[in-house]
Amino acid sequence: MSFYSMMNLRASRHPSISYRPIRPSDLEVLRKLHGDLFPIRYEDEFFLNVVHGRDIVSWGAVDRNRPDDENDELIGFVTARIVMAKESEIEDILRFDKSRSDQSLVYILTLGVVESYRNFGIATSLIREVIKYASDMPNCRAVYLHVISYNGSAINLYQKMSFLCIRRLHEFYYIDGRHYDAYLFVYYVNGGRSPCSPLELVTLIMAYMRRGLKLVFSRVHKNGEKNGSKRVKYRDKSCLLPLTQSKRSITIDGPENDHV
Repeated sequence: MSFYSMMNLRASRHPSISYRPIRPSDLEVLRKLHGDLFPIRYEDEFFLNVVHGRDIVSWGAVDRNRPDDENDELIGFVTARIVMAKESEIEDILRFDKSRSDQSLVYILTLGVVESYRNFGIATSLIREVIKYASDMPNCRAVYLHVISYNGSAINLYQKMSFLCIRRLHEFYYIDGRHYDAYLFVYYVNGGRSPCSPLELVTLIMAYMRRGLKLVFSRVHKNGEKNGSKRVKYRDKSCLLPLTQSKRSITIDGPENDHV
């Protein structure tokens, strides 16, 4: 493949997109696309692991309607790794059988599409390949990934595909001397779910509120008998503070604003 063709990945008028595993012959294009699309630089070992399938699974998108010497050239890709649930950074937000050591997750490492091929649904199809792969693994409980906070198009894409934004991670990325926040997105499969379902979350908040109100009323009653109404007013305020903090501590961060 020539350097010229690598630099001019233009969409054909009527693209015919198909998907296949990434292979050793894709090495140079894969390296070039990552360099063009991402602000983060990846080591050569990463690319070698991808093309040889060493602990990384991958899918590539190609346009069969391009000229013959380019119709198998990558115009999009996704890479992912299998992670054991017990060893993952999201263990605390998963409900799974912790007595079983085989419970796993799929972590999306990189996802990219050449600019001229965007808005053809390629990124969506690549993510669906990952979700199908994870769903076909009986012991897999979720697909997850991080998105840099300013990438609005990726955030919108994952939300449209029913990924849940679980939390915001402050200063997660360090790029060109600057820190950037990231969002953590999760898509549950095979019965995997968060420790708190929406109903359980509401129930928990209501329980905290009931406990807080009981505490307020009991203290108001006690202090009213002992110290008079002025003291009661002050105590009432002090009791509400931990209730507010408790509710804040179980709030799940949502997106404020698209994946490196």
